[in-house]
Amino acid sequence: MNLRAVEQIAKAVLYEGYMLYPYRPSSVKNQQRWNFGVLCPQSYSEAQNSSDAWTMQTECLVEVSSRTGLEIRVRFLQLVGRSVGELTVPVSELLPGEIPEFRPVAKLEVAGRLYQPWQEALEREVILPICNVEALGYRSIPDAFSFPAEKQFEYLRDGGGQLAAVIVRERSAICGTIEVVGERVEDGVVKVSVLIRNTTPLAILQDSGRDAALLSSLVSTHTILGVQDGRFVSLLAPPEPLRERAANCKNVGSWPVLVGEEGQCDTMLSSPIILYDYPQIAPESAGDLFDGTEIDEILSLRIMTLTDDEKREMSQSDERARQMLERTETMPVEQLMKLHGVLRNLRPLKEQTQ
Repeated sequence: MNLRAVEQIAKAVLYEGYMLYPYRPSSVKNQQRWNFGVLCPQSYSEAQNSSDAWTMQTECLVEVSSRTGLEIRVRFLQLVGRSVGELTVPVSELLPGEIPEFRPVAKLEVAGRLYQPWQEALEREVILPICNVEALGYRSIPDAFSFPAEKQFEYLRDGGGQLAAVIVRERSAICGTIEVVGERVEDGVVKVSVLIRNTTPLAILQDSGRDAALLSSLVSTHTILGVQDGRFVSLLAPPEPLRERAANCKNVGSWPVLVGEEGQCDTMLSSPIILYDYPQIAPESAGDLFDGTEIDEILSLRIMTLTDDEKREMSQSDERARQMLERTETMPVEQLMKLHGVLRNLRPLKEQTQ
């Protein structure tokens, strides 16, 4: 598996839509997550009878030998609920394990810094053991994965050194399954199917909203596949003998493409965003901008025009947003000019014949 080639593309997919311009929790656009590749708990998805899926399926073709091995990695973000509380009685120190009384607030300034509730993100990865592709047809038990619930407290001190507030980070337990199946469709060709399910138990109440479900969801889910002693077949441009087989691959909520240098066929990225074979990050891009329809030049210029108060909220709401703001404000003029437009892949026009 060519992890170096896939890493940059996969990272961009992971955080696409993570935070939208104007990159502030108070903006209406950031009041609800809308990431791609969201797999909600099964109970929520079925109760809502909506487009919120709880499964994702990838199917692709592999040219195999008896020695062909398959690697599979599933990556997603887990949202972490961050709330802010003001201590009802400021204290100087806490005993081990002591949690003072506090009341939740929508916004709080402590020692000159602004704190607000937000949904942070934690990267998750599930790596399956390498398996022989030809033996996949005998495998029927899905691999289960789980991550435990956790609550953390971070205490804040005021200008006088007294404990005055608390940040509470809480994440729900998440569990799911990954089922891998192989089916021989031609001599030396196997169709590999990867089915991801979010089986997290979630009690559905009458007033249950999507925000609660998102805390138990797999967000920006994508699958990375690699083969040893084998070759993936492009589903976008398959060879003629396999064109019909490629067309019959059923991908639900995900689109697998070849990744790496042109012509390499040992790594595939199955993304919730439609890509082409051998996608690349534009070399002019200085880094992630997260916005789902990002145009680097326009968003960079807009960030620069934010007011000081808006920049303050942006930088103090999320560490990734702070890094993006810092990167944009220190961007050299030469780098900004490169974002204005680049022509690539120019070819001479053929002379028209009469």
